[in-house]
Amino acid sequence: MDLPEETPKPEEPTPSEETFPEKPILPEAFTPIGELTHLPRARRRRAQRMLVPPAADKRAALLDDLSRRTFPSFEFFLFAFLCGVILGTAYLLNAPALLLLGVLLAPLLTPWVGLTLAAVTGSWRFFFLTLGGLLVAGLLVFLTGSLAGLAGRLWGNLPFYYARIHAQLWWPDLLVVTLGAALLEISFVRSEQKPILASVMLAYGLFLPISAAGIGLGIGKGVGGVTLWPNGLLVFLVHLALATLVGGVVLVGMRFKPMRASGYLLPVFLGLLSLTVLVVFTGLVAFIRDGITAARHIVPTPTTLIIPPSATPMVLQTSTLLSTSAPSATLSPIPTIQPTLVYAVIAADPIYGGANVRTEPAGGTVLITLVNGSLVQVLPETQLVGTTTWVHIRVDNIEGWVLQTVLTPTTLIPTPVPTFTPTP
Repeated sequence: MDLPEETPKPEEPTPSEETFPEKPILPEAFTPIGELTHLPRARRRRAQRMLVPPAADKRAALLDDLSRRTFPSFEFFLFAFLCGVILGTAYLLNAPALLLLGVLLAPLLTPWVGLTLAAVTGSWRFFFLTLGGLLVAGLLVFLTGSLAGLAGRLWGNLPFYYARIHAQLWWPDLLVVTLGAALLEISFVRSEQKPILASVMLAYGLFLPISAAGIGLGIGKGVGGVTLWPNGLLVFLVHLALATLVGGVVLVGMRFKPMRASGYLLPVFLGLLSLTVLVVFTGLVAFIRDGITAARHIVPTPTTLIIPPSATPMVLQTSTLLSTSAPSATLSPIPTIQPTLVYAVIAADPIYGGANVRTEPAGGTVLITLVNGSLVQVLPETQLVGTTTWVHIRVDNIEGWVLQTVLTPTTLIPTPVPTFTPTP
């Protein structure tokens, strides 16, 4: 009797002979680069550079992770308080080393990143949460500066040199704020590491002027001709508006956008508000207005001959064709209106003892240095650079520009030396 043949069992593969899937297992919403070859070259580059996953769930997960990292913590407010204390002490002692230490101890400005991220994505709730945290930190720096200003009253007339510097707009500071805002956004989104350097650059532009404003509120008066209290606050607002505008543009360039169509209201509103602050408080409005006014009031120069009052009246000779009995016509001298000369005295801060006369406002070459008490003639031209007014003056046949804050009006008029003309 024949037995049925046993079917051979398949041999189990040894570990070295294990089979792998022919195609790798890829996550959903992943598109291999090879499958993008049918797209135009520009679209392939954009797809490869895209930082935000195209899928809605992946984008939501990334935004959730970024928002969690940007939410203000207790350490953020603690370091803001320490930063304000050191900055106020540095302004009080006029110590630049302490200013540097205060900026280095400033908290990591991740709430500002969360503010711009919420604005670009149209999240109103998270925008107000991060804005509130940022304003609380600024208020801590402002209040500690106010306490330092109150303490400054005990020492009398302190110079507060560095407080006056940071309560005014400077182009280098605007450049530092712009670079810091852009680098902070890019570094925070691209990497899990803390972008300390970019945060320090932005803290330099935000915390120094608001601490100077607190110093001015504590003192209660202007220092060296500069009103610290409102000026410092306006500089803080300009820097914050510039940083927010730059940060929003960087995030838009990195493909962040609102989830819903109604979310575009917040970024548009915040962008227009930032532009308005920059245009109004940087002097661009006054510059444009003065240019339009000057263009409207340009009149042709008259070519009429004006006879000065000191000249001898011109007598017209009568023609021989007229009767000799006709009276001879004469021209009366035409009086000219002499402008009233205005004089002022140099009265700079005693710590400097004088003022520099420059060829141009804000950065011109120094022509001469005038000591306090020097009498100068004030010319009618003035120019506003940022929040600082420059005045055109003349002294010893030298014309130049000085700060308006170093001039004190006076009633002194230089007495001319009399000269004698021999009479025949």
